[in-house]
Amino acid sequence: MAEITAGMVKELREKTDAPMMECKKALSEAAGDMAKAEEILRVKLGNKAAKASSRVAAEGVVGTFVSPDQKLATIVEVNCETDFVAKNDDFLAFAGSLADLVAKHSPADVDALSALALDGRTVDEVRKDLVGRIGENMTIRRFARIEAKGRIAQYVHGGSKIGVLVDVTGGDEALAKDLAMHIAATKPVALAKEEVSPELIQKERDIAAAKAAESGKPADIVQKMVEGTVQKFLKEITLLGQPFVKDDKQTVEQLLKAKGASVAAFVLYVVGEGLEKKTSDFAAEVAAQAAAAKNQGATV
Repeated sequence: MAEITAGMVKELREKTDAPMMECKKALSEAAGDMAKAEEILRVKLGNKAAKASSRVAAEGVVGTFVSPDQKLATIVEVNCETDFVAKNDDFLAFAGSLADLVAKHSPADVDALSALALDGRTVDEVRKDLVGRIGENMTIRRFARIEAKGRIAQYVHGGSKIGVLVDVTGGDEALAKDLAMHIAATKPVALAKEEVSPELIQKERDIAAAKAAESGKPADIVQKMVEGTVQKFLKEITLLGQPFVKDDKQTVEQLLKAKGASVAAFVLYVVGEGLEKKTSDFAAEVAAQAAAAKNQGATV
C-alpha cells in the first residue's frame, strides 16, 4: 500500500476543500493517486449534496452587481440552511459570481443561470460541490436584472440580508442612496398604486368591508369608509405614497417632484421572505452530529 503522507492530504484538501479525514480515506482508496482521489471525493461530495437537497434553505444572502456607469445592475438571492454558512467566504463569493453572470449573460430563469459556465463547470455543479464541502443545502432562489433609464443606486443591509436596487432619473447621488435606504426600511410592494396586484387590493377591500359593516352606519357611509381604508393601505405599501423616512411631512412622490427626479423601477429582496424557516435546538443538533461522527468512526 502506498504511503499517504501529511503533505499529500494537505494538497488534496487544498484542491477540494474536503474534510481532512475524507481526503486521507480517498487517498488510501486511490492508492496514493491524487487525480483518482480527487475523483473519489467529487463522487462522495455529490452524494452529500443530494442528501442535503431535501432540507429547507431559508437563510442566505443577496449578491449584487452594479456597472461602473450605473446603467446596469443585478441582484440575486442565494439560500442556505443556517446564518453561520451565510457568512462563509466561499458562499458569499458564489453569490457575487452569480450576480456577475446575470449581468453578463441575462439568463431567462434560474435553470438557465444554473446551466451557465463558472470556473470551468456549470453553476449547478459549483453549487453542488459547495453543498458537499460545507454540508448544507444551498439553492438559487431568484434574481433580477435592471437596465437603467437613469442610474442605479444600491443598498445592502444587515449582513447582505436585504438588498435594494433603484433606478433614479434626476436628482443627485445622495437622493438616490436615500431612496434605496428608504426602500430597505419601509419595504414597499410596488412603485405606485397602479402596479399593486388586483388580488391584493381586493383582499384588503374585503377586510375593510367586513370591519365597516360592523359599524352599523348607512351603506353609503360604509362604502366611503371602505374606500378610505383601501386608499390609506395603497399609500402605505407603495413607494411614491409612503412618507419619506428622513422627513415624514412629505411623501416620496413629493420629494422626487421637489428634486426634479423620478423613479423608473426598484427591486427589493429580503432573504428568506415567504420561506419556511427551520427551527432547532442547537445543543441537541451538535450532540446529534457528535454521536453520528462517533458511530461513523466505529464502523470504519
